[in-house]
Amino acid sequence: MYDLTGFQRDLLYTVAGLDEPHGLAIKEEMEDYYEKEVHHGRLYPNLDTIVEKGLVNKSEKDRRTNEYQLTNRGRREIEDRQKWERQYLSEEEYTDAVVSE
Repeated sequence: MYDLTGFQRDLLYTVAGLDEPHGLAIKEEMEDYYEKEVHHGRLYPNLDTIVEKGLVNKSEKDRRTNEYQLTNRGRREIEDRQKWERQYLSEEEYTDAVVSE
């Protein structure tokens, strides 16, 4: 995960958190978080990057819609990232950060 951009990490977390992660749903979540429009030219190449890195699987739902699913590797990378983050925060700070989300 260390070689991902912040945007790509946010995509990975978004895919992990959605019940039915497809392009438009991911785009809407990212726009809510970033509080601005996320253009297709930014979204889909970055989704393709995390697919190519084996963190997310991409499949065709229908002719117009792709679905994305976190891989086991993607889940491990998120868990490792959370462990890494926790070492720099006290337990109280980490708990407060997680609860406030």
